[in-house]
Amino acid sequence: MIRNTAIALLCLGCGFGSAALAQDDLMAAAQKKFQPIPMTPPDLPGNAATPAKVELGKMLYFDPRLSASHAISCSSCHNIGLGGADAEPTSIGHRWQHGGRNAPTVLNAVFNTAQFWDGRAKDLEQQAGGPMVNPVEMASPKAHVAEQLNGIPGYRDAFAKAFPDVPDPITLANAQKAIAVFEATLITPNAPFDRFLRGDANALSAQQKAGLALFMHKGCANCHNGINVGGGMYAPFGVVEKPGAELLPPNDKGRFMVTHTASDEYVFKVPTLRNIALTAPYFHTGKAWDLRQAVAVMGNVQLGAKLTDDEVGKITAFLGSLTGEQPRVTYPILPPSVGSTPRPEP
Repeated sequence: MIRNTAIALLCLGCGFGSAALAQDDLMAAAQKKFQPIPMTPPDLPGNAATPAKVELGKMLYFDPRLSASHAISCSSCHNIGLGGADAEPTSIGHRWQHGGRNAPTVLNAVFNTAQFWDGRAKDLEQQAGGPMVNPVEMASPKAHVAEQLNGIPGYRDAFAKAFPDVPDPITLANAQKAIAVFEATLITPNAPFDRFLRGDANALSAQQKAGLALFMHKGCANCHNGINVGGGMYAPFGVVEKPGAELLPPNDKGRFMVTHTASDEYVFKVPTLRNIALTAPYFHTGKAWDLRQAVAVMGNVQLGAKLTDDEVGKITAFLGSLTGEQPRVTYPILPPSVGSTPRPEP
């Protein structure tokens, strides 16, 4: 029995199946494709979270002294107040260099199958070390990270509390572990879509429900599914039709640069769509500033679907339902530098 005639008519109009889709049927179909974000952070295998380790990770996440210039922190490119990204096409790094790709959001990154657009880091712990030593980003040589932290007396106690069974706890590896457990806390539960998946039929508006039906019927959910509405697989950008060079530069071959496998040319990790309304600009190039434009492009190049303005509007409305409760993070008071602390690079 159709409990909501308005929703049924909207879903019939979007072509989801051969008959009007009952509200219960839409929810059941969505529950097969997606899972809600849990209310508590997940555990990291082999890296148990403790209050001391999470607090240390937060300090390191916000500390610019992990960079050669003492001007760039993890937070510079993954600003928690900007949806975990930085509102730039590509991030500004060491000596005003620009990174090659748009900074992915750190929010809910713990649920991704791998990290970075090309999946070159298997988890948050491995990812945390990349930017610190990357000469374009934070530009700290590997050996210098521990040297820098050892030169800040306040960190000695913080590392000892976070890693109490380790004789010499201040290492790059332990810094990565601490940052990873902090980043794992940056989840955004209780979005309207999460409430809908848990059975609250009124959590989505009629337009959002119509957009969800379109999202599944058109094929978006074939790649953007699971707990993160993406982040769980790799896919070519331009399955049906290659986008222009502005969106798909020919010199960035994506996952091929990691695997050197021909079939991985222009393949990228499918990004999460969680909080997507907060993280413009879009795509790995950061060249699309309008979410409606991004939806239309994806329909065209990935699905071969010329979405109407009405369809784009409904899908975009559904994507707005993926904005969850944002993390509330108290900015840490960082331990001060002293006379013997290594100086920033001139």
